[in-house]
Amino acid sequence: MSRDRAVDALRAYAIGGVVLGHWLVTGLVLTGDGGLHQASPLTALPGLAPLTWALQTLGLFFFTAGFGSTRSLAHHRGGAGGWLARRLRRLLLPTVALLGVGAAVLLAATVAGTSDDTLTVALRLAISPLWFLVPLVFLVAVTSPLRAAVRRWGVARCVAPAVAAVAAVDLAVRLLPAGTEVPPVTVLAAWAVPYLLGVAHADGQLDGRRAAGMVAGGGAVALGALLALGYPVSAVGVPGAGVSNLNPPSLLAVALAVTQVGLGLLARPALERLLDRPLPGRAATEVNRQAVRIYLWHQPVLVAVTALTARSGLTLPGLHTVPDGPGWVLARLCWLPLLAAVLVTVVRTGQPRARRHPGGGGVAGRSAECVRATPRVYDHRRSGPPDLQEVIAVRDSDPPSRGRADGQPR
Repeated sequence: MSRDRAVDALRAYAIGGVVLGHWLVTGLVLTGDGGLHQASPLTALPGLAPLTWALQTLGLFFFTAGFGSTRSLAHHRGGAGGWLARRLRRLLLPTVALLGVGAAVLLAATVAGTSDDTLTVALRLAISPLWFLVPLVFLVAVTSPLRAAVRRWGVARCVAPAVAAVAAVDLAVRLLPAGTEVPPVTVLAAWAVPYLLGVAHADGQLDGRRAAGMVAGGGAVALGALLALGYPVSAVGVPGAGVSNLNPPSLLAVALAVTQVGLGLLARPALERLLDRPLPGRAATEVNRQAVRIYLWHQPVLVAVTALTARSGLTLPGLHTVPDGPGWVLARLCWLPLLAAVLVTVVRTGQPRARRHPGGGGVAGRSAECVRATPRVYDHRRSGPPDLQEVIAVRDSDPPSRGRADGQPR
């Protein structure tokens, strides 16, 4: 079995964008009593808002999830219930581990006398990434009917109701009085759009540069129109702003996801060439294997590093200072290698080594987007006359059949 390398690259980029984006926009300021409170550099540096378009990659995350689930379901031998149970186990077991370890750490921090402000920030940042489980688990569970719908009506007709639901909620948010609670239906509807695009791509409906260009162009036109209508420029929430594009996800978040998917499909040949190189290929493979754990643990790692270094009594720039200017951003960039090293250590702790095929192939565990490899053939020209062109397909693990093939009359 071999992987779809372009999808691997997009998933690795999506996970990297989420992690890097959170580490850059989450400032933890050390107060006089030793506590931590949360702040955002986007408040003082609104010029950084366009950068969030490259780092808010949740749309690509759901796109690759839709592609992987559809491909995995298509190649699963057995009932849909067994497939779904295995699929959900890969999502929920790391979540349970995070909650268990997090509860133990919070209990120990409370006993050690950690301030309430720090505990509140730690709990909020540890729990906040778990929102994605609700839409993702639901979409994975209905992958089979979604695939049937996309095959019958086409992806455009399938995403139209979801886009309409997001548009209706956006309109309600702007027309209703401030503070009115709106049902969080867009959390499912908005991310169903890139998930459906992934389902369609797995079935071959978005193959080719023309289809990719139409997706990217349509998303870009929608982005321009929404900005002209007054949607916020930042793809993530900004403290103090009246409207957020991410909480709940707005039409701009949907348009950004569609644009990113289209650009990713256009870049498919370049991504495949990139991952053919040893170092990027190994890095992308490792990120794909640990994608859920990386997503779940990156915020707790930020809190842990910040809180532990605060106990030294020093106020370190980029970790404990107010994110009020470009100097803070540069200082935070200097801390990223340490945060990455700690995250890699945490994610790999207790994980078994990847098993490899006896022949020196890739990881033995099959991924969601596995496709069947090209069958190997035995070429009689290794031992026969050079002018004969016949090839005979045999099993690699059946040496006697090779002998019979060599000895048979030509």
